[in-house]
Amino acid sequence: MELTAGHVWVMVAAALVLFMTPGLAFFYGGMTRAKAALNMMMMSFISIGIVGVVWVLWGSSMSSGEGFMEIVGNPFATFGLEGISTPDGLIKVGYAATFAIITVALISGAIADRAKFGAWSLFVPVWVTLVYAPLAYMVWGGGLFGAEGAIGKALGPAIDFAGGTVVHINAGVAALVLVLIIGNRRGFGKDPNHRPHNIPFVMLGAAILWFGWFGFNGGAAATAEQAGLIWINTLAAPAAAMIAWLVTERIRDGHPTSLGAASGVVAGLVAITPACANVSPVGALGLGVVAGVASALAVGLKFRWGFDDSLDVVGVHLVSGIIGTVALGFIATPSEGVTAGGLFYGGGMTQMWAQLAAAGVAIAFSAVMTAIIAIAIHKTMGFRVSTEQENVGVDLSLHAETAYEFGVNGHGGSFQPLHEAMTGKSESAAAKTPAEGKESVQA
Repeated sequence: MELTAGHVWVMVAAALVLFMTPGLAFFYGGMTRAKAALNMMMMSFISIGIVGVVWVLWGSSMSSGEGFMEIVGNPFATFGLEGISTPDGLIKVGYAATFAIITVALISGAIADRAKFGAWSLFVPVWVTLVYAPLAYMVWGGGLFGAEGAIGKALGPAIDFAGGTVVHINAGVAALVLVLIIGNRRGFGKDPNHRPHNIPFVMLGAAILWFGWFGFNGGAAATAEQAGLIWINTLAAPAAAMIAWLVTERIRDGHPTSLGAASGVVAGLVAITPACANVSPVGALGLGVVAGVASALAVGLKFRWGFDDSLDVVGVHLVSGIIGTVALGFIATPSEGVTAGGLFYGGGMTQMWAQLAAAGVAIAFSAVMTAIIAIAIHKTMGFRVSTEQENVGVDLSLHAETAYEFGVNGHGGSFQPLHEAMTGKSESAAAKTPAEGKESVQA
């Protein structure tokens, strides 16, 4: 098969989506304490490695093709991509892999500062296999919510162009479940050192995410007209969400923040993801405003309700993911072969019921399956680091390295307190020769 412009575009889009995960690493890494920055970034990077392998071996096969009860595909149908040899098939597999990678990486932000790296490295392949791949099959692979699926036939196909249910609701629910199982950080809500240590990293990460999101949303565009609409909507919604978040901060707190601007952009991107090809640009602006305000208010609920979603995965991805998915029931534009339109376009409640069903099933499925996986890991190898490791910092205690030469203990101190905590003796004492140490004692 000859390589076409369409193939090239999907390859470029896949590269953009893959680049989003390192962008997420910067976004999350800057939001943690300095002594947990490397661990946070490593949780994203290891997700690339593990999911890349899983997707080639069995993940891709589980998300498409002949399925079991319209829930999941056969993992052995194209195991190791056996039988997939055309450029079209391989490129689509690669594009889909990048979605699986960033979805599981998103979850990591909720458990920053306190998760064992080994436990996370086990959670990633199991979760992608048992949660992400089945849900991707149900929504995109011809399963329950497809045009020929049981729910799709009964209510009409749910619209999820780029991942409102499969990516964001799924990751947001999984994040909440992990937080509830693993527990809060020490000093949650009281320790001022839990604040982000590097806001420029956060803003850089948000910029990379926004850049890559044009491939995330636009890679599956079927026509030039659709691609143009997706591009504009992917610009409009996060722009409006950023402004809405900052205005909310100004009214509530008296000042807009850089962290709020970055978070607002991500909230808008999340909300437009399922709707990018099926709403007007004005609809995208309105969706961005709603998502920006709602997520800005939602992130504070963790303190009121007492769950430590460290980097606001629940407040941003779950809340804005639900908003973007359900909003299609109101503002989806009529499209032949796709939808009669949302309630505001005279389509009645048909699309609304489909969207509510998709969101509801995604929430329930992700919650139950993630709980089973997380509890099994937590009860066996343990998901949480010890109190001593958390106090020292997961960078040093789990990886034997630090992000910075100075200030690595998270509040402007030197390396020496960390060394003492890990070894029980000072750095200067450890550097002395036996003779020097003896002389010092005698003196």
